[in-house]
This record gives sequence, C-alpha cells and structure tokens, in this order.
Amino acid sequence: MPVDEGGALHEAALGAAAGTWLEIGTYCGKSTLLLGDAARIVGAALVTVDHHHGSEENQPGWEWHDTSLVDERSGRLDTLPHFRPVLDSLADVCSAVVATTEVVARWWNSPIELLFLDGNHTEQTAQHDYRAFAPYVRIGGLLLVHDVFPDPADGGQAPWHVVQAALSDGFEQMDRCGSLRVLRRIS
Repeated sequence: MPVDEGGALHEAALGAAAGTWLEIGTYCGKSTLLLGDAARIVGAALVTVDHHHGSEENQPGWEWHDTSLVDERSGRLDTLPHFRPVLDSLADVCSAVVATTEVVARWWNSPIELLFLDGNHTEQTAQHDYRAFAPYVRIGGLLLVHDVFPDPADGGQAPWHVVQAALSDGFEQMDRCGSLRVLRRIS
C-alpha cells in the first residue's frame, strides 16, 4: 500500500464509528497497523481475516511473489509469522481470524461500522467478500476498497466491479486516494 493511500485509509478510519471493524486481507499487516491505530483512537474493535497463504499474485511465478515468505517446511507462502508482531502490538484492539472468507462468512453475524476489502482480487473472491460482508455494514458505516482500477491497463478489475456494485446497493463514494475508495452506506 503506497504511503498516501495508507494515510487516506487511516484518515477515513478515524471518521468511522466505534463498534466492530472488519478487514479482509491482512497479508503481513501494514494496513492492519493503520486500522488498529485508528481503532484504538476511536474505541473500535478490529477483526482481520486472512488465510495467510497469499493471493494469486503472491504465488510462485507471479510478479508479487516473495520467496522470503515461503515456509521451508510446507513450501507454501506463509505470512502469519510476519504478521504476529503486528498482532501483538495491537492486542488491545485487534483479533485475527486465520481462515478463508468463505469459512468466516458461514458464521459472521456482527454489525460492521467499517469494512476494508483488500483480500484476493479474483472476480469470484472479491464479489464473494463484498456480498458476504457488506450487508452487515450499518447505515452510516464505511466501506473501503483497495486496488480499485477503472482502467484494466492499470490493474485487475474485480475491486472496481465491487465499487460499482456498492454504488448500486446503497453506498455513496465519499473519497478516493490513488486506488483506495471510501464509501458510506446511505441506505
């Protein structure tokens, strides 16, 4: 996440109500640190969900593959050990769920004041994550979507399609910074 988008994420989170905040896509925890700091200030509780084996673009042969994150025992990408210090630093405001969003969606039933979508960017998973968790965003609550690229030449289209769906489903765009979109539920 570029520095300016991280600052915008933090600033938007400071405008969210206290209550439950949900982050989809933790990776090593850069955005979690920003959201956790804002949650501490606002008095919110942050839940972050990730299976910690990376998205498609993090796998071998892809542009964003980092061999230093591969577990020697399993041979799989594993960001959980790198995330642990972040979680420890946010122990008073953050809970981590290590699972796929498909598993978490089966039992999630809490109202959400802030939903940050930055998980797997395949069309199927991005749409699943939006459809599974956005209905829990309260009126006035925030939906933040990262890696939104209207032009396919700039990046994948799944987050862009999520924003388009949200605009049709009772959200309005409040702000944008680079590829970050900030929306508020109005109905």
